[in-house]
Amino acid sequence: MRLGITGHRGLPGTVEQSVRAGLVESLRRFEPSELCGVSCLADGPDAWFAEIVLGLGGCVEAVVPAERYRDGLPEEHHAVYDALLRRAVDVHETGLRNSSSEAHMAGSEMLVDMVDRVLAVWDGKPARGFGGTADVVAYARRVGVPVDVIWPEGAVRD
Repeated sequence: MRLGITGHRGLPGTVEQSVRAGLVESLRRFEPSELCGVSCLADGPDAWFAEIVLGLGGCVEAVVPAERYRDGLPEEHHAVYDALLRRAVDVHETGLRNSSSEAHMAGSEMLVDMVDRVLAVWDGKPARGFGGTADVVAYARRVGVPVDVIWPEGAVRD
């Protein structure tokens, strides 16, 4: 089972704890030896998902939206990103150079096209910018990839 992840970055700590628990609950439904998580490895849900998949005994594949993608991630996340990227069994690249909204959406579309199902850490609201979580969910639904939304009741992004 290949599962992809999309989700809001910059979530408050209390929401993070609930989201992590929701991801664990969702991922435990799958046999670890058959579980492959596909992620862009950004800070937040992308990285939490990859860490949980690996912790449960599954494998991770990485999607790199752009050559300069890492440069656009928070500096404090670089070590986590690098460690997860090293553990990826495969790395897929869009071929784009600059880390832009268009590159992020291209990477997300590549991810969706590779998976059986997408887990979306999503508050159900429209994207704040092109390529946001809502756009990825809409794309997945448009191409027929099932989406499981993980969002703690009463949680807010900011």
